[in-house]
Amino acid sequence: MQGSRSGQAGDVRRLHRRAFLKQLGVVGGALVGSHALTLRVQAQARPAVVRVGTLIDYTGALAEFGPSHRNAVELAAAQLNEAAQRVLGGPLVELVHEDSGTTASVGIDRARKLVEVDRVPAIIGSLASGVTIPVAESVTIPAGVVQISQASTSPLITFLPADTQRDFLFRTVASDALQGVVAAQLAAGEIVQGYRVRRAATIYVNNPYGQGLSNGFAHSFQLRGGIVTAQVPVPEEPKPTYTAELALALRGDPEVIFAATYPGQAVVYMKEAVEVFGFSNFQYTDGTKSEEIVRVLGASVVEGQLGTAPGSDPEWEGFRAFAQAYEARYGQRPPLPYMDTAYDAMAVIGLAIARAHLDGVAVTGAALRDRLRQVANPPGERVGPGEFERALRLLQQGQSVDYTGAAGPVDFDDAGDVVTPVEVWRYAGGTIETVTIRRADQIPAE
Repeated sequence: MQGSRSGQAGDVRRLHRRAFLKQLGVVGGALVGSHALTLRVQAQARPAVVRVGTLIDYTGALAEFGPSHRNAVELAAAQLNEAAQRVLGGPLVELVHEDSGTTASVGIDRARKLVEVDRVPAIIGSLASGVTIPVAESVTIPAGVVQISQASTSPLITFLPADTQRDFLFRTVASDALQGVVAAQLAAGEIVQGYRVRRAATIYVNNPYGQGLSNGFAHSFQLRGGIVTAQVPVPEEPKPTYTAELALALRGDPEVIFAATYPGQAVVYMKEAVEVFGFSNFQYTDGTKSEEIVRVLGASVVEGQLGTAPGSDPEWEGFRAFAQAYEARYGQRPPLPYMDTAYDAMAVIGLAIARAHLDGVAVTGAALRDRLRQVANPPGERVGPGEFERALRLLQQGQSVDYTGAAGPVDFDDAGDVVTPVEVWRYAGGTIETVTIRRADQIPAE
């Protein structure tokens, strides 16, 4: 069906172009006007630059992730613009960056500014589910603006009532319904030889991300015979001390604490756990996959400890292409989670903008929403990270493309979700390394 629509759009463009050439020849003469005709066709092909907003955290509990995510988005935007300059005669996008502060009220305020002042048809972000959901409910969905989160993993996003039959909320990362199961498999001894616990507590950030991940882990761990001794919430806003929460978490004598928070909270309560309670056994998540934790606790304290995160296979062709381009531009390999999915969010928005331009329609949120699956899902010729010039030429010829990203296939389902692998990782030698990758077909339902 998508290929048929693409072909029809291409046929319409070719018919319009033939009619235009014929009409111009009658008026001015083909030989005399040939050079002017070339210039006019090129001018017609030049796209209007579209502002795209980002709502990324530079302050608050996820501040560590902000600069790297911005780099990944800017890399994709730069590659898209370079390709558009060559193929379409001008750049496609201009980024407008805002800080959501890892706080719902700040995120809503900054999103309103992006929508009402900057007039963006699409926003990338936020990282935190506790920001993404209220921004979607209060700002982007009512305004008809596409929102793609690269890091919000709450299962609630899949079933968000405000987006029912609206289809403006997407994400390029998998739901924590998958990560919770893999984390339980890990704790129950099903993945890494020699690692198994029977009693676990959870400390989780009290928002949709933390609640969903803690509950998902607890449910799946108990199905495997594990005992969950406590589930202890902490507020989204980091506190100076968590001794009361740690006392509750440790009361039932757990072997490990499953840490489903953000670095801003974790560096405090983990340091207190070691120094006040003499406890240092944690199982980590995407939110606590953090270089700052290594710095604060010390590499020897976290050495060998394991965690999970939705992520990409480091041997995946798309991830290798992204990582090489990132290193060439910024001088280091991508260091933190969800940089690949941030890149993919910008990539599919950019390709949808190009598709709308070539279709001759105004680039609105609705126009982008209706074209995201056309450039990201099968059928279509597969294109990967950095292959934007080829993608644009295919779109220019009226063909379909299937963007397959840095984190894996970006195939949006009816809820705007994708399925990406879940990584098992560990702290080793002061760095973060991949232990194994669990593909979607390797992950049980619960």
